[in-house]
Amino acid sequence: MPRYPETEAVRIQTPRTGEKEHATPLFLTSSFVYDSAEDMVAAFADESLKLNIYSRFSNPTVDEFVQKVCVLEGAEDGIATATGMAAIFSTFMTFLSKGDHILSASAVFGSTHAILTKYLPKWGIQHTYFSMTDPGSIEGLIRPETKMLYLETPSNPGLDIIDIAYLAGICRARGVLLVVDNCFATPVVQRPIPLGADIVIHSATKFMDGQGRVLGGVVVGRKELIEPLYLFVRNTGPSMSPFNAWVLSKSLETLYIRMERHAASALRIATVLDEHPAITRVRYPFLSSHPAYEVAIRQMKNGGGIVTCELKGGIEAGKRFLNRLQMLSITNNLGDSRSIAAHPASTTHSKLTEEERLAVGITHGLIRISVGLEHPEDILADILQALAVP
Repeated sequence: MPRYPETEAVRIQTPRTGEKEHATPLFLTSSFVYDSAEDMVAAFADESLKLNIYSRFSNPTVDEFVQKVCVLEGAEDGIATATGMAAIFSTFMTFLSKGDHILSASAVFGSTHAILTKYLPKWGIQHTYFSMTDPGSIEGLIRPETKMLYLETPSNPGLDIIDIAYLAGICRARGVLLVVDNCFATPVVQRPIPLGADIVIHSATKFMDGQGRVLGGVVVGRKELIEPLYLFVRNTGPSMSPFNAWVLSKSLETLYIRMERHAASALRIATVLDEHPAITRVRYPFLSSHPAYEVAIRQMKNGGGIVTCELKGGIEAGKRFLNRLQMLSITNNLGDSRSIAAHPASTTHSKLTEEERLAVGITHGLIRISVGLEHPEDILADILQALAVP
């Protein structure tokens, strides 16, 4: 009988051992044994079988986590990595070669920007940025050598939204892989693969874990795309640890209810801040003032758990706001059960030039708030007291 994805997130489990455990055991082992020399030869004979040989190659705990993400995203196969950036870099390295071109949204995470501008050129891979606010320009930027179109939606930190189905149509017609970083939304909020994306990437460190405990990344998509990616990760080593996979697999059991709470509280906070005199602009996908509101409500189930706002007074106002917070954590992570405030211009996106930051809406006064699971009125009270005139 078919089951809902949220049920599968709870019930998918590595086959029970002879101990008949209820919770999934943690397979902390570097290697696996064979019943015979012939079995060992067979295990190495066909790499695509992903048999348990060595935990850098595959591990039952890691496989359980990947299987859950595949079901949630509607994907055929996947591979887990040590971090979200390892997932992004491995995807680039698997599908891009010397002479290729990648078309990327300009609004990407700072480390992704560094890969595109600092490291890919070493291997003769060129990039071009497109604006998330000008989707009509994208098709004209595709070259004969363009192999991949990469984006985050919603983007970090500006929460730009773009129509995934529209991009998928362009990419199919031009033979370009569409790769979507779905970290901010999670498959609870948005499923890019049914909308036409070829590959979906997550930093599992964020909302998938949800409690700021472990690092992890995951890439899912069609089986024929994941096979070469699996071989790249297997041979180069950015594999996920079994312990982190165990934590993340358990975290997925509560992902649906957590994202519903994150989003409900975020909408409440965004609505109040949108009227606050100390703030010039609030960005949240499910606010009607969002420039891509119509796209957001069409392809997302809710607005997610991130709110950004621009304070009057620039960087000094931003520092004053952060220093006055009493409950919200000041850290560069997001997607935690604890609410977090960050200043992207001086932290996560500090390696961009000021011109590059301003081009994607990262001003000196921009604050990113990751709305946690505390009572929304307590979160709001802390934000409002920090905004009060000293």
